[in-house]
Amino acid sequence: MNDRPPHEPSRRFPQPQRLWDDATLHAQSLGCPTCLERDRCGGVHTDAGIVDCRDLCSCKDKSKCDMVCRFNPSLFVARMREVRGLGFENAPRVPANGVPDLSMIVTFVDHGYRRVAALDEPVVALSLYELVNLSTGKPHVTSRAELADRFRFTEGATIVVSGVDKDNPIERWWELKERGAILAALKALGVALISTPNYSVLTDVPRTDNLHGMKRILLAWTEIAAAGLPAALHINARTQHDYVRWGNLIAERPEIEILAFEFATGCGRGERFDWHVAQLCALADRVNRPLALVIRGGGRRLGVLRHHFDKVSLIETEAFSRTMRRRRAYLTESGRLKWTKFPTPKGAPIDDLFAHNIALVRASYEASERPPVRLRPPSRPVRRAAHRNGEPLQPSLLRQLHLPGEARGVAPEPQGVIATAKP
Repeated sequence: MNDRPPHEPSRRFPQPQRLWDDATLHAQSLGCPTCLERDRCGGVHTDAGIVDCRDLCSCKDKSKCDMVCRFNPSLFVARMREVRGLGFENAPRVPANGVPDLSMIVTFVDHGYRRVAALDEPVVALSLYELVNLSTGKPHVTSRAELADRFRFTEGATIVVSGVDKDNPIERWWELKERGAILAALKALGVALISTPNYSVLTDVPRTDNLHGMKRILLAWTEIAAAGLPAALHINARTQHDYVRWGNLIAERPEIEILAFEFATGCGRGERFDWHVAQLCALADRVNRPLALVIRGGGRRLGVLRHHFDKVSLIETEAFSRTMRRRRAYLTESGRLKWTKFPTPKGAPIDDLFAHNIALVRASYEASERPPVRLRPPSRPVRRAAHRNGEPLQPSLLRQLHLPGEARGVAPEPQGVIATAKP
C-alpha cells in the first residue's frame, strides 16, 4: 500500500467505527480536561485509544498539514482569522426569509444530457456547483428560460439548490470572492431555497478542524440569508455536544427556520445512521418551534423525522443516477423498489425512462408513508351453517391456503403468464 502524502495523517484506523464519538459508551479522553476548546468541543469519547484529538494529527510533515490544527501555527492562525474564531456568537444576524412550500419528494436533476423534453415536475433540485462556473465565479445562465433549458425542466418549476457535494467543489465555493453577487443572481433566477455547503466534520482529524468546518457552514448560511434567499442550515456534527451546540444556536435565532442534512455518505453508515437520526429528532424537540428539514439520503427514516419536524423534504437522487446507468425501476408485490437493467439504443433520449423512474420512486415512498391496514373483528358474531361434525360450510381461507406455496406460484411479471388447468 502506498504511503499517504506528508500533509495527510499517516495513522490508519482499519475499524473507523472506533472513532465514532459516543459519551454514553466511552469515557472522555484523558487530555480533554486541559484543552482550551473543551467547552466548545465537549471532549472526545471514542474507543480509539487516543489521549486527545491531537493524537489524530499524525502528518509526517506538519508544516504542510492542511487541517485546522495547532501543530501548524501559521496556517492555524490564518484559518482562525478567516472565520473570526470558532465561536458561533459573532456570526451576523440576518432577517427571516420564510419557508417555501415543497413536496415530500423533490427530484434531483444533475444535468440535461441525453434528454430532449422538459421534465414535468413541480419541484426540482439542482446542484449549486452546476449553476456557477467555479473558475470564473459567474453563473452559467442569466435567465430563468436559460436555466430551464440547460437542465431540461419546465420553466415554472420551483427550484431548490443543494450545497451538498464533495470537498473540492465546496472548497472552491469558499474561495470565490464575489459570492454576494452570485447569490443575488440566483435570487433573480427565482430560486426558492438554497442549502449551505456541507463543510466536512470528519472523525479522524483534530476537533479544531471540525469546529472550523461548522463555523464556515454558519457563515455561509448568513451570506445566503442576507441575500434575501430562504436558506437551509446544513447540520454537520461529530458528537452529541455538537448537536446540542447547534440546537442552542437555532433556539436563540428564530431566523433559522430550515435545516439540511446529508445521509448519503458517512452519516448513513451502519449504526451511526440511526444515531444521527436520533440526534436530529432530539434537536428538533429541544428547539420547540416548527422547523423544516431538507435531507439527501436517509429516505428510509423519512417517517420518523416527519414526527419531529414540521416539514420534511427528501432530495431524491437515485432516480436520476439510476437512469444515467440505464436502470429501470419496478415495485415488488410487497411494494419494495427494485431496479433492473434497461439498455437503450446509442444516442436515444432517456426522457421516458427518467419519468418512469421518478414516478416509481415516488410511489415507493408514498406507499411506505401509508399506515398499515388493521383488521378489526366484527361487532357481533357471524353465524354460519355447519356440517354434522361442527365445521362451517365455508372453511377459513387462511387455514386452507398454504401461504409459502401460494407465494411461489405468483409470477413476478403476470402479464407474461398463460393460465392453464392443472393436469
